[in-house]
Amino acid sequence: MYLILLGAPGAGKGTQAATLVKEFGLAHISTGDLFRENVAKGTELGLLAKQYMDRGALVPDDVTVRMLLERLARPDTAKGVMLDGFPRTIDQAEALAKALQPQGKKIDGVMYIKVPNEALITRLSGRLTCRTCGMVYHVKFSPPKVSGVCDKDGGELFTRPDDTVETAKKRLDVYFAQTSPLIEYYTTRGVLTEINGDQDVDAVGAELVKAVEAIG
Repeated sequence: MYLILLGAPGAGKGTQAATLVKEFGLAHISTGDLFRENVAKGTELGLLAKQYMDRGALVPDDVTVRMLLERLARPDTAKGVMLDGFPRTIDQAEALAKALQPQGKKIDGVMYIKVPNEALITRLSGRLTCRTCGMVYHVKFSPPKVSGVCDKDGGELFTRPDDTVETAKKRLDVYFAQTSPLIEYYTTRGVLTEINGDQDVDAVGAELVKAVEAIG
């Protein structure tokens, strides 16, 4: 079973990925992890990717797909895989489909965790970080006992530049500009399932598990 997990920053993909991997015995493949692993090991593809990463350029799709195919050939993918972070564009989706075709494989399902923009901005922009120990809080979901003070060591809590409302909006704008066409692409192919991400974590997990079971 070949699955793709889609969701904007703040949608809770990381948490739900762990649930699906455990429930169905899937290999969780993140392109970010793949890049780091190949670069750390100094593989041919890692060295090639590093040339682009070092100058702040995007790694070409064909390099990413070659890394992905190498990863898909490992034994832990026997029960299937869940791709996280790839594809991000229609070009990447088509490159992936083309690469899988000779192996008789295809994307069986795309799980899209949909959360309203307002909720995403609240999740992304409410984080507070302790200046001394790095502990992370959230003004709404996990506030400190005393406002502005870390529970652990009494350090000052502050909002990082990445955690402001303005930054959250920019991150979401980039995500939706890239991914909206991809959602339509997989919808027209009849493999996309929309999951209501605007509910508690367990409810989202249960809905995802049910959707994946319907595929298998």
